[in-house]
Amino acid sequence: MTIQTRRPQAVLRTYPNWFYLPAGLVFGIFFLVPTAMAFYFSLTRWTLFHAYFIGLGNYIEFFGDPQFLAGLRNTLIYAVLTSGFKVIIALPLAMLLTSRIQLKGLFRGIIFFPTLVSTVAVGITFSTLMQPDGGLINTVLGFLRLPQPYWLGTPSIAIYSVVLVDVWKGIGIAMVIFIAGIMSIPLEYFEAARLEGGTWVAFRHVILPLSRNATFTVILLSFIGGLRTFDLIWTMTGGGPGFASDVLTSVIYKWYQAGFYGLSTAGNVVLFILITIIVYPLMRFFNRMEIEL
Repeated sequence: MTIQTRRPQAVLRTYPNWFYLPAGLVFGIFFLVPTAMAFYFSLTRWTLFHAYFIGLGNYIEFFGDPQFLAGLRNTLIYAVLTSGFKVIIALPLAMLLTSRIQLKGLFRGIIFFPTLVSTVAVGITFSTLMQPDGGLINTVLGFLRLPQPYWLGTPSIAIYSVVLVDVWKGIGIAMVIFIAGIMSIPLEYFEAARLEGGTWVAFRHVILPLSRNATFTVILLSFIGGLRTFDLIWTMTGGGPGFASDVLTSVIYKWYQAGFYGLSTAGNVVLFILITIIVYPLMRFFNRMEIEL
């Protein structure tokens, strides 16, 4: 009798675990298996039909290529600037659009709209707007008698021009995250802040500390997106002029185009490890900060 009652209890304890199986199969087939294959093929010189094992040769060539250092530098600059600007701009916008101003729903939609547009379409549009001769941006600057830089053709500012476009496109998502964080704060805190000193006190002592989780989310998502950016860089500059705006993903893509499949696969593995090394400690740090709250 005891055995008969124990078996159903054991089944009930293990039964929920079977619901993990479909997700585990999908994760294994579409992530673990391709990742393991990428690590293997990064150690080979391969084509579509043959693979020759060469050990760490691809990695030695990858780290010795001057394009790697330039791409790494630009990738880190891009990730830091885009994540920083999105926080700096989106937080005041979220504060404004959670206040009592009129038509705030319309303004929210206008700011969020670029997020819905294809990144390739945004890149092509802004590469036209930033043309030195006849581009709308320089035409307006010329009318105002301001300097008219060659936005995408000057090596020293090409990467920063793409950063501005990326911030314009992604500011909507960051704003929505901050709005959600601000609206989750109890109204009693804002009322107390108004009695103490108004908007600055509300920002310094209420919004800034209590929307910290939203800030962490924006920084983390923007930083990951910046490290793996490709489409906007490729459609606006193609990594140029020369290699001035190349990031790691565009360098890897150029190697694929040239037929260096093993070398480019090694580049993808390095990029995967780089993102993991940077993002994982950042996540742990943010999690500790959330616990302290």
